[in-house]
Amino acid sequence: MTKQLRNLLIAGLAIVLAVACSKPPTPTVGGTPIVIGYSNWAGWWPWAIAVEEKLFEKNGVNVEMKWFDGYLQSMETFAAGKVDGNSQTLNDTISFLPGENGGEVVVLVNDNSSGNDQIIADASIQSVAELKGKTVAVEEGVVDDYLLSLALRDAGLSRDDVVIKGMPTDQAATAFAAGQVDAVGAFPPYTGTAMKREGARVIASSKEYPGAIPDLLTLSGDLIKDRPDDVQKIVQTWWDVREFMAKNPEKSEAIMAKRAGIPTAEYQQYKDGTRFFSIEENLEAFSQGDGMQHMPYAAKSMADFMVSVGFLPEKPDMSKLFDDSFIKKIAAS
Repeated sequence: MTKQLRNLLIAGLAIVLAVACSKPPTPTVGGTPIVIGYSNWAGWWPWAIAVEEKLFEKNGVNVEMKWFDGYLQSMETFAAGKVDGNSQTLNDTISFLPGENGGEVVVLVNDNSSGNDQIIADASIQSVAELKGKTVAVEEGVVDDYLLSLALRDAGLSRDDVVIKGMPTDQAATAFAAGQVDAVGAFPPYTGTAMKREGARVIASSKEYPGAIPDLLTLSGDLIKDRPDDVQKIVQTWWDVREFMAKNPEKSEAIMAKRAGIPTAEYQQYKDGTRFFSIEENLEAFSQGDGMQHMPYAAKSMADFMVSVGFLPEKPDMSKLFDDSFIKKIAAS
């Protein structure tokens, strides 16, 4: 090799190195992926924004949001220890305690259902009391069966006074719309399906039971113990999602509607029935106190009620159900 050629090669190598060094390093998110389940509820659709906008990556945490077509399937998968966390209601979390992998622990309140969970009946039924002897399609043992049981209790009835036809919520709504049952318990977007039946009317909703259906992020106790910094980043990501929603409402609604499988315009009808919680409302929800706005109080009330209606054989140990340390760090910052 001639001296001139060698100098050209060295100069070329120097240029390549200079260009390479001038590029900013590609951010990497290490660690085993944390897998969190979510399903078709308006309060959990915002997690799709975190995925679409790569907000987990921006916070330096490796998260896979796993979509479940069936809500019950998501809870069963989490309870079996096959995912690290799940999006579920408080009453359903209580139902699946203790769960594998160190138990199920609530770290964040996403929202309260304030009308989106509904008992919908045909035109001939004008009140919950008139459900006596009627057939109600509902996903047994989970959130809208719980709402149905509350409504029946307040009408002086019990689940034994109606004919329960158990099926997944999407199928229940379809069956009602087709005239195969007299009433249905459902949540969005399946309430939209149910309301396609001529004369369908809402005879009870979560709006009448404030605090009864908080929607949560629940993680495994082992994950919290082994990777608390990553858990903090996940909780932080939720607030980044909420900020993105505030600044980019149209784009946010398009992302959520796509994830839910509904037209963007349909999303509008579900907005008022889902009350997203602020940081301050989260702090209140985790705190001790009398009233359903305090989750420790609500959990005890729910467990007593679920035992009384036969959802649970006995009250589970709920001493480790809530961990407010992550939301407190968010509030402090």
